[in-house]
Amino acid sequence: MPDGEGAIDLDQRGPHGVAQPVLSRLTPVVRVARAAAETFRAERERWALWLPVALGAGAVAYFLLRVEPSPWMGPTALALSFAIGLALRARPGGIILGLALAAVALGFTAAQLRTAMVAAPVLQREIGPVTVSGRVVLVEQRPDDRRLTLGDPVIEDLAADATPSRVRVSVRARAGELSPSQRVSLRAVLLPPSPPAAPGAFDFARDAWFDRIGGVGYAVSAAIVLEEAAPRASEAVAALRHRLAARIHAVLDGQVGAVASALTTGERAGIDEATLNALRDSGLAHIISISGLHFGLIAGILFFVTRAGLALIEPVALRFPIKKWAAVVALVGSFGYFLLAGASAPTERSFLMLALAMVAILLDRRPFSMRVVGWAAAAVILVAPDSVLGPSFQMSFAAVVALIAAYEFLRAPFVRWGRGAGLVRKGALYVFGIGLSTLVAGIATAPFALYHFDRFSTYSLAANLAAVPITGLWIMPWAVMSFVLMPFGLERFGLVPMGWGVDWMLQIGSTVAAWPGAAVTMPAMTVAGLAAVTVGGIWLCLWQARWRLAGVPLVALGLATAWLAPRPDVLVSEDASYMAVRAADGGMWASSARSNFTVDTWLRRDGIEAAGRWPAIGATTADKRLRCDRLGCLYRSGEIVVALVEDEEALAEDCRAADVVVAAVAVFVPCPARVVIDRLDVWREGAHALWFDGDTIRVLSVADTRGRRPWVLPRPLPE
Repeated sequence: MPDGEGAIDLDQRGPHGVAQPVLSRLTPVVRVARAAAETFRAERERWALWLPVALGAGAVAYFLLRVEPSPWMGPTALALSFAIGLALRARPGGIILGLALAAVALGFTAAQLRTAMVAAPVLQREIGPVTVSGRVVLVEQRPDDRRLTLGDPVIEDLAADATPSRVRVSVRARAGELSPSQRVSLRAVLLPPSPPAAPGAFDFARDAWFDRIGGVGYAVSAAIVLEEAAPRASEAVAALRHRLAARIHAVLDGQVGAVASALTTGERAGIDEATLNALRDSGLAHIISISGLHFGLIAGILFFVTRAGLALIEPVALRFPIKKWAAVVALVGSFGYFLLAGASAPTERSFLMLALAMVAILLDRRPFSMRVVGWAAAAVILVAPDSVLGPSFQMSFAAVVALIAAYEFLRAPFVRWGRGAGLVRKGALYVFGIGLSTLVAGIATAPFALYHFDRFSTYSLAANLAAVPITGLWIMPWAVMSFVLMPFGLERFGLVPMGWGVDWMLQIGSTVAAWPGAAVTMPAMTVAGLAAVTVGGIWLCLWQARWRLAGVPLVALGLATAWLAPRPDVLVSEDASYMAVRAADGGMWASSARSNFTVDTWLRRDGIEAAGRWPAIGATTADKRLRCDRLGCLYRSGEIVVALVEDEEALAEDCRAADVVVAAVAVFVPCPARVVIDRLDVWREGAHALWFDGDTIRVLSVADTRGRRPWVLPRPLPE
């Protein structure tokens, strides 16, 4: 190379012909990469824990698609992944890469298969009142009515190939006793399951699809029992649960009975809104949702009582493995509790983890470890991949993984503190353990609670410190005693003391919920934010070396999206009957101040407790942004003018004057506005949200976020 500016002398090149300046720039990167590789190899015992993470990533990837993929996409990706692993098997990490890709593809395939297996007709539009008959699958007693899930329904004037596999109907009439396996008839109004109330909000239609519920509605007549059919296995268990709940309510009145029924049979429908709100705001709602806590308590009581009883029989204790016998008793009892609690997705996960722990005891392994949780998560994802999207799966596994990670870190100090401890120190360690568990689980589940419920319980630690010992040491032992006494008709002697504990717990909940600032509503976190929190939390918990701390900034970044993401300036409901606009102070003005599900969802996702009502005709809001007349309202946000039209008479003028026209009527006239959203648009595409940034307008509809998936049905135009 000729001499000159930028020329490099050959003597300045490294041993591999790379220029020294380049080497000097690459050296820090190479060092970091080598250090990461060494750390990765050192943690080889933790590699298997990432299997369920890869499976979950594949399932999530399937649900994030906006278009349903080819049925062969998952199996093809799975085959290609194995081929990649085989092709690279001679290279370092080649097999690991192939297995990781295969796990992702397997999760994707499981989600595809699950979607196809549950496919069933869904109602296209509202119908009724029509006569509906069907087999009662589930009866949920609520404070004001009963909700029936009817299987194999027959619906008046609806063809068999268009009839849903299941429908869910609310029945207000209380006359007569209904139970699973009965075939009933009633008159009802039925609708398709609801789409999200706003772009990015919870998709009830998707949830209903995987429950095979193709129609929801309300009865306009009492349910008439047509026949008493022979119960199927699942219906027999549901009927037993229904009878047990009735016996509990016969002993315990009001909300004490409703909560006791929820703890023992899983029937939460009888808990009224005030009690639920108090438990949510105090951070105790998890206690009434049967989960790992309850299975752990039930199994622990059965295990230790059985083992202690057998230990008193010296010949048995000396000759037989009483610890394993106790594990079998705990496993059998937990399985009965699992069936009784309804075998729902949360109970399935909890029982599976408990069962693996008991099997570990039978195999002389450590019962509670990250591997046990990993295998449980992998099994759940493969069987029900749609559960990965729900708060129950996310919160339960987040709590368990975080707790095990924390106790892995603190195992040595706990062993040291507990060695030779007396009664006082053991009691102090128990209280400290409850506090630590509550704190760790609360921190781990808080991001997911914020994403799904947009609410944070400020005093959750204090409430749980008081309520969890009552639940573990009093309520659940008496619940077990009640089950033992029920066959003899003596359950009152167990239920009455149990009711005292439930009443104490409810008093704690209502007291803490009444404290100032007990529950704080926060803006909704973005999907990207939730992904960052999840990846960061998993990285922090699954690894053990110091590089695990790299997960902390990811978690912080994900949480920050709740405040950094811009909030919509205008919201329109799916039928244009409700609208809301952004106030100058960041609040919201809503077209209806009356509480309704749509507006309540908007407010919750926005982190606002209440909305202001649109001004009266001829009036203007205090911030001068919104002015209304009898035909609609005019809203100004910076340079953008929005016409909110309620009467078609206003269209001609508003289309000329406004940048955006949002009409509760169909717009059939030429409209020169930059953006026009009318009743037909929201009917076809669902609720809309609009953001303004200077002169820029961004519009997002529910259809934009949902795409074209099996649970997203094309909506016919309104009649």
